Amino acid sequence: MTIKDFAYDHPDRDVAAFKRAVANKLIYAVGKDPVTASPDDWLNATALAVRDQLVERWMATTRASYDQELKRVYYLSMEFLIGRTFTNALLALDLQATVKQALADFGVDMSELAEREPDAALGNGGLGRLAACFLDSMATLGVPGFGYGIRYEYGMFRQKMVESKNHSENVSRVLYPDDSTPSGRELRLHQEYFFVSASVQDLLRRYLRNHDTFDALSDQVSIHLNDTHPVLAVPELMRLLLDEHGLDWDSAWAQTQKVFSYTNHTLMHEALETWPVEMMGRILPRHLQILYDLNSRFLGSVTERLGNDVELLRRLSLIDETGERRVRMAYVAVLASHSINGVSGLHSELMTQSIFADFYRLFPERFNNKTNGVTPRRWLAQANPPLAALLDQRIGRGWRRDLTQLEALRPMAQQAPFVRAFRHAKRENKLRLANWIEQHMGLVIDTDAMFDVQVKRIHEYKRQLLNVLHVISRYHRIVAAHDAGQPADLVPRVVVFAGKAASAYHAAKLVIRLINDVAAVVNNDPRVGKLLKVVFLPNYSVSLAEIIMPAADLSEQISTAGTEASGTGNMKFALNGALTIGTLDGANVEMKENVGDENIFIFGNTTPQVADIRAQGYQPRHFYESNPELKAVLDAIRDGAFSPGEPARYQGIFDTLVNWGDQYLLLADYASYVAMQGRVDALYRDADAWTRMAILNVAGMGAFSSDRTIAQYAHEIWQTKPVLLA
Repeated sequence: MTIKDFAYDHPDRDVAAFKRAVANKLIYAVGKDPVTASPDDWLNATALAVRDQLVERWMATTRASYDQELKRVYYLSMEFLIGRTFTNALLALDLQATVKQALADFGVDMSELAEREPDAALGNGGLGRLAACFLDSMATLGVPGFGYGIRYEYGMFRQKMVESKNHSENVSRVLYPDDSTPSGRELRLHQEYFFVSASVQDLLRRYLRNHDTFDALSDQVSIHLNDTHPVLAVPELMRLLLDEHGLDWDSAWAQTQKVFSYTNHTLMHEALETWPVEMMGRILPRHLQILYDLNSRFLGSVTERLGNDVELLRRLSLIDETGERRVRMAYVAVLASHSINGVSGLHSELMTQSIFADFYRLFPERFNNKTNGVTPRRWLAQANPPLAALLDQRIGRGWRRDLTQLEALRPMAQQAPFVRAFRHAKRENKLRLANWIEQHMGLVIDTDAMFDVQVKRIHEYKRQLLNVLHVISRYHRIVAAHDAGQPADLVPRVVVFAGKAASAYHAAKLVIRLINDVAAVVNNDPRVGKLLKVVFLPNYSVSLAEIIMPAADLSEQISTAGTEASGTGNMKFALNGALTIGTLDGANVEMKENVGDENIFIFGNTTPQVADIRAQGYQPRHFYESNPELKAVLDAIRDGAFSPGEPARYQGIFDTLVNWGDQYLLLADYASYVAMQGRVDALYRDADAWTRMAILNVAGMGAFSSDRTIAQYAHEIWQTKPVLLA
């Protein structure tokens, strides 16, 4: 059966053809009788029938890319957080209605089948989700490319309170093995080399199918490094060209520099991957030798150009000589790449002023910005059926491929019927999340309350702890008003957290525990009633995000200014009609420009102000002692109000904020944050005004499609053209 067997202008024949396909797969591929088939059998049979349609298209585009001699992109990423693929494939093929009806004729519920598919265990966080959005857009735009990663057995770890640590047994078992031990760090190096060596050897094999020499390598191949994890691909490509294929050094290095491009995702030096020279020399001696040769030639060229500036050479060296000698992998990526990009305007600017300032002065033409984006197909069409249906009705279906069409919503923000319809769609999504929470956690929440949501990786710079401080301050206000016999002047809120902490990241895991302890106290205090509920959703995943994000009223994007590279959760929330409270950090800056200053809640110190505060000698205790509300919150944490069985459990959190420097300036931003939350409350009381602002946020999100991002990568960095199909 081929695509031609589906007559899309005759829905009845579509359903009949698909029913035959599913029945054939169930009997001849799965080996089950329809009478005795289990739900998993039906899912497997249906998925195979859908896959047939994808495979034919995939083969056609692959053949066409070879026939047209197009340059291929090889996207190297340690993570691909792709989520469920069954419903996404139906969306891509526009088969939802056909499959739903075909299965219904068999007495099978498609939505129940879809829920049985687990999220693919190939990633954990934002880096992997960005890579997945990028592959979606590459396919949509016809960019000839492959995503290379590792097929992990346990890529997405399941996290429970005080769970035992994962044990790593081989290079493809666990994504990011616990690197708090020497054996874990060595496994990580083995894992990264396995990944890049297999990838580079495979792409060279593909190239050599049609070429006898490497003269055209950079015309046919573009290798993109998604952060520093795949940077061993640089010495590996050099090793293969030099040792396996006999190129001379200059020819191999010239091709290497034309082939590689690199995306940086962090401004924090501690997050830039380095490897001990001793370890690399023991495990990858040839690669270390190549890196030494690269370093010698590079520093020699700098000396010829700028003279013998010892301090500059020390800063530029690929080998960090301070303390234990280590290879600076980000520096290797910058030296080897013809293009280095950041992922938001602010991040790209700061990147050239901080971590790569010396390289920027040497190679300014290599540095550029590519602001991140998200795929509207998964994050609106699939995740938010009520809003997608409303948009289809009012502006047509074209926004799936051209997100700038959302601009047409701007005048509709003033149309009362559309405002009501938009609010109704949001309520449907809130009911869906509320039902999930009741079913999985046994907690009943009020859908009339504001859903205040922060879901992302748990990290100190993302400041989930600042959110917790505000939650406790609201709790204190509610209790004080109740005890005084007065109503609390606060909008009812359900504060939702989700996210995972790295297995060795004690401080982040302690924050998760605090959130759950605060939830236990707040949710069981009869004085609070419906005014406040706190929920930590376990095992955050793409599938869970697809339920959470459409339901959010308020999106918390509150990282310390100058620390978040971009963020994409901020884009997904706004695309689904949530308003953002955030700092001027990462892509929040560009979101503010696109939705309008008046349609976003910005608070806190800016990046220059953060730098000034630190330069002047930040004293967090001053804020603790001068703000009674903040002091009461911190004292409650310190004194065991949320851990009565272990009063000293959170002494470390108190000390980190008050006595040990408050590295991410939570106390400096606390008053501004709480004041802005007051403005949020005031606006939420006016349902029409809130909804109008939410509509304008959706209308302003056209620039944040991953299609736009990938089109820029393809044209400006990879210099490849789309596949043309007859």
